Amino acid sequence: MRVALLVNPFASSVTAKKQKLAVDALTAGNDLTVLETTCRDHATTLASAASADGAEVVVVLGGDGTLNEAANGLVGTTTALGTLPGGSTNVFARTLGLPNDVGRAAAQLSGLLAAGSIRRMSMGAVDGRHFLFHVGLGFDAAVVEQVEKRAVLKRKLGQAIFVHATFVTLARHFDRHRAYFTMHFPGDAGHFPGGAGSEVNGAYAVVMNSNPYTYLGRFPLNLTEDAQPGRGLVAVTVRTMHLPAVFGLVTSAMGTGKRLRSNPQVDHRPGLMSFTVTGHGGPFPYQVDGDFLGTVDELTITYEPDALAIVAPPPPG
Repeated sequence: MRVALLVNPFASSVTAKKQKLAVDALTAGNDLTVLETTCRDHATTLASAASADGAEVVVVLGGDGTLNEAANGLVGTTTALGTLPGGSTNVFARTLGLPNDVGRAAAQLSGLLAAGSIRRMSMGAVDGRHFLFHVGLGFDAAVVEQVEKRAVLKRKLGQAIFVHATFVTLARHFDRHRAYFTMHFPGDAGHFPGGAGSEVNGAYAVVMNSNPYTYLGRFPLNLTEDAQPGRGLVAVTVRTMHLPAVFGLVTSAMGTGKRLRSNPQVDHRPGLMSFTVTGHGGPFPYQVDGDFLGTVDELTITYEPDALAIVAPPPPG
């Protein structure tokens, strides 16, 4: 197979040793080219060019942000995306069932390539930017912004920086007492207490293409079991960041996520194909697959079936 390995040398856990492990595993039986990213969005350009040049697979050694960039360069092509854990959290690789260790993950990925284990997956898109696993609005994005401002600490502390940034954001950088955006859902947006076509104000929302939402060390944080392949997007909106609501969100996420549905401060919408979000009294922050993209006044979020080919084990069941 013609394989391009995209390496982000600035990613949280990428080292020369880990890059060598990836190269050694992927060289066997493949025509391998190694490319390094040098700046933001470079992975999109490199992935697109590799596909146009005949690469059958583009493998990314980097964090979820680099992986998202590469995915956006491959949407709509026949070139498959492979992933190796090179970030601090590696949500997508772990969601696919790959080990959170580069050596073991590279060996497994090499086996999947040899077996031709490639399938297409659906994605979400927010104003043209595709996402693999989620979009975060309001507080969620504000936390990611604070993490990105502490890039050096992120490389040293790993996932612990997210816990630190959460408390810093709550204390200094986010007004917990107001709504930041309004979710506008269509009339066919599933079964929910508000009735068809209702609007929901929120301070924190996650729009999910898969579950879990993220990982805390070895433990998955689950917001909804409804985020499954082929079922559309799921929007989980928290109306207020008052501490009881935050505590309920965290404790539910540490389990299956089912208790969210009984929380009066949480709105849960499965099976979404398209909806819009507008600012509530001003612009609101958002992030895509863990990459902070700034503040906006309005977003349109859609579901796109079979948008991307991926190298992955067969889905359970």
